[in-house]
Amino acid sequence: MRIAFAGTPEFAVPALLSLMSSPYQLVGVLTQPDRPSGRGRVLTPSPVKAALDSSIPMAQPASLRSPDEQAQLAAWSPDILVVVAYGLILPRAVLEIPRLGCVNVHASLLPRWRGAAPIERALLAGDETTGVTIMQMDVGLDTGPILLQREVAIGALETGPGLRARLAKEGAALLLEALQGLAAGSLHPVPQPAEGVTYARKLEKHEAPIDWRRPALEIERQVRALQPWPVAETALSDARTGMTERLLIYAARVAPADSAVPALQPGTIIATDGRREGYIRVQCGGGALDLLTLQRPGGQRQPAAVFTRGARALEPRMVLSGVN
Repeated sequence: MRIAFAGTPEFAVPALLSLMSSPYQLVGVLTQPDRPSGRGRVLTPSPVKAALDSSIPMAQPASLRSPDEQAQLAAWSPDILVVVAYGLILPRAVLEIPRLGCVNVHASLLPRWRGAAPIERALLAGDETTGVTIMQMDVGLDTGPILLQREVAIGALETGPGLRARLAKEGAALLLEALQGLAAGSLHPVPQPAEGVTYARKLEKHEAPIDWRRPALEIERQVRALQPWPVAETALSDARTGMTERLLIYAARVAPADSAVPALQPGTIIATDGRREGYIRVQCGGGALDLLTLQRPGGQRQPAAVFTRGARALEPRMVLSGVN
């Protein structure tokens, strides 16, 4: 069976590597054009391009809307196009090029969390489980019929990157099962149920600032979900210097219930612990949150204990706020 592949980010790499080592013929790969990256804005290939064997044909069209941009895929004459986080919309004309259609690896249990950010939305919502879905693509947004699904439990301390890596691995394995079933004619698509549809809209920068009026549990989910981007953040207005300092929060945990001080303004630092495994405890709208790993702009991620020492130390009664 002749397989073409379309994918761009790190999430797509395990599926690509599985296909490269499978008995199927990988006839070509589509990935997005190289993009400027880092402080130097150096033109950088996508993770899929970097992982690709140089003997496999590759194309990097800016879109797939015109017949000229679709011609390379058609020239490969694929039986199936496998799509994993490609990042470009596939017009109907593209969906009709492969003889057996297009198959997508999606990081949720559809129809829950259709859309661009299913992993982050599952974490933000406090879902206990998620999974991967192999579906046949249609012109809708993740609305195609389901071929296979696999449920995955979400760990209590799971972060966006950790869950993404696990789902990428599960998706790669499930993809090969689906291709085997399609090749044998034993796997048949099932329409998605009409009930339980939710949409995972794209993450936005404005979701990063922490609103300390929210419950500690919700803020803790925000910290875990918004990695590697946009990263949960807060600000400290330091009365000693008259300056406002932005802080990125990379790890936090809900503090013991009896440690909260409801009379304090949300965002007020209740206590600090400067030991190696220490914390900075902050009052929330409900409960308290222990900040464990922080970063100042331009600096390195550091444990909370580092932020409790020196001239720029965070101290009890200081107040944190959202970032404008």
